[in-house]
Amino acid sequence: MLIIGYFPFIYSNFGGFVLETRLSEFGAVPVGHGTLLPLLAGYRRPNDKIAEWLRQGVLLPIKRGLYLVGPPWRRESVCLPLVANHLYGPSCVSLDYALAWHGLIPEQVHEVTSVCMRRGKVIENALGRFSYSSVPAALFPVGVRLERQGETAAFLMAGPEKALCEKVLLTRHLETTSRAAMQDFLFEDLRLDGDALAMFDLSIVDCYVTSGHKRRQMQALWRVLEGLR
Repeated sequence: MLIIGYFPFIYSNFGGFVLETRLSEFGAVPVGHGTLLPLLAGYRRPNDKIAEWLRQGVLLPIKRGLYLVGPPWRRESVCLPLVANHLYGPSCVSLDYALAWHGLIPEQVHEVTSVCMRRGKVIENALGRFSYSSVPAALFPVGVRLERQGETAAFLMAGPEKALCEKVLLTRHLETTSRAAMQDFLFEDLRLDGDALAMFDLSIVDCYVTSGHKRRQMQALWRVLEGLR
């Protein structure tokens, strides 16, 4: 009787191990509730298994119905820009976080800042604070790059030109309509790296200038950048 009762215990634990090993294949990519269900096709109540994984830390909730695989099953570090893309979209990491990512500003940025075409939003979870600011739909795809972290994490990130243009576009009450005032904003307020700015692709900045949004500020930005070349 002891031997007969032992086999279901082994099978149950082995089956769970196999499932959790399959979870590791997601790496650092957030996984939705609907993606987990086929994995749990053998369970009569798959939501109970998901709840168990959450209690055990096998899954980490990042918003309703969206999870990260927890350690040790996730062997890659959490990629915050990738999480930001998945939390609210379509979106692209931009503004201060992107400026820091590209080495343009000296400060470490703790809030993951993104732009989107929908209403702005702020999401807070165990990983931190994620903010989303709305930009005109025509400008959203301009200057977007596909960046990577590790083997599985690929995410949308503003190039340096887009990140700076959107910083100017979305900074409230910014009255920097002259070249001198824009220089103060860039080098005194933001403390940007002038050598890096000299390498900017001005064709991306042109798109923001011709969009008609904050035209005078964008023209001032263009003149400063053109003078650094």
